[in-house]
Amino acid sequence: MRRAFLQLIAVLMLCAGQVSAQDLTALARVDPEESRIEDGWFGKTKVTIGLSQGVPFRVFMLKDPPRLVVDFREADWSGLRPGTLLPEEGRVTGVRFGAFRPGWSRLVADLAEPMIPSEIGMPVDPASGEARLQISLVKADEDQFAAAVGNRVDPGWTEALVRPPMPAPDGPKRFTVAIDPGHGGLDPGAERDEVAEKDLMLSFARGLADALRRGGVEVVMTRDDDVFVALETRVAIAHQARADVFLSLHADSLSQGGAKGATIYTLSKEASDAATAHLAARHNRADIIAGADLTGADDQVAGVLLDLARQETEPRSLSFAKTLAAGMAEAGGPMNRRPLRKAGFSVLKSADIPSVLVEIGFLSSDRDLKNLRDPVWRSVMVNAMADAILSWRDDDAARAPLVRQ
Repeated sequence: MRRAFLQLIAVLMLCAGQVSAQDLTALARVDPEESRIEDGWFGKTKVTIGLSQGVPFRVFMLKDPPRLVVDFREADWSGLRPGTLLPEEGRVTGVRFGAFRPGWSRLVADLAEPMIPSEIGMPVDPASGEARLQISLVKADEDQFAAAVGNRVDPGWTEALVRPPMPAPDGPKRFTVAIDPGHGGLDPGAERDEVAEKDLMLSFARGLADALRRGGVEVVMTRDDDVFVALETRVAIAHQARADVFLSLHADSLSQGGAKGATIYTLSKEASDAATAHLAARHNRADIIAGADLTGADDQVAGVLLDLARQETEPRSLSFAKTLAAGMAEAGGPMNRRPLRKAGFSVLKSADIPSVLVEIGFLSSDRDLKNLRDPVWRSVMVNAMADAILSWRDDDAARAPLVRQ
């Protein structure tokens, strides 16, 4: 086992060196016919990824829950489906893959029990240049697994969290809206009829950004491409831009709680209903889904932020939600029967920026899915939301002197 650990460390060091030494621009295509995850004898599981060419990669393990994470620079996964790679659950219970950061893609495999790599390699065919990543996993006890856990993160990936806010402008500050298209990259969000929430929300966010800019508003997007952005980073981007309001856009799929029609959520320790609690729990797992290392996360921080938010930001968030709901309803909605709800969504935990999460509709609703696919409906709703944001901006500015008193 000690030899296996040394092999793992050597591979990781080699890959880190390759990444720094190379600036690959060509994509390695993943070959579905040469890619599979299968359980073998004696508790072994083998992960095989066929590639059109060799690429730098790195492998690491995460806990709570146990996961295998493989980063590639970079691989095109468009021809592969999760069911093809993992036809049935075994010691690997789930798998996700796709874009993670610009220039990087990621595979995340959920493990039914603690396992560690015993062998890692990427042999390349000298004639064709085709490569095959091969990882053999073996069962491990808690101590062995703990010793193997660790996220080898590129420092550039956390840049958004440590970068200071932009300097204050010399002249009057323009009203700034942070738009957060939900999900992205290897986290597709809800999916139905070959429609992914991440794609719909990015398209909707771009339209809303254009409408706001035409109204003289500064806009910052937490993502403007199909990449994964951690929940904490989304909030950090809004702070760096000195945003005046934060708007997270979603179109989830939920079978319970009358999930149809636009619904707007504000922050609260307690969810307003069971369906909302379930939805918030799913949203807050986005970082785990994408293989983020949450070791050392402090739940007390969330509590402090909630307390701070109640002093001033929570009433402003609620008024923002009400204005948005009214504007969307006036444009024809359709709205949920209870359009204003509350829950502990992680992306709403900014203490100083009024923040709302909008489920523009639910992919689980036939009507909502039809609307979300309709460019005319989207255009009407985009303009209604932009007008509502401008209306709230003016009302909030008028109330500001009273708040300061």
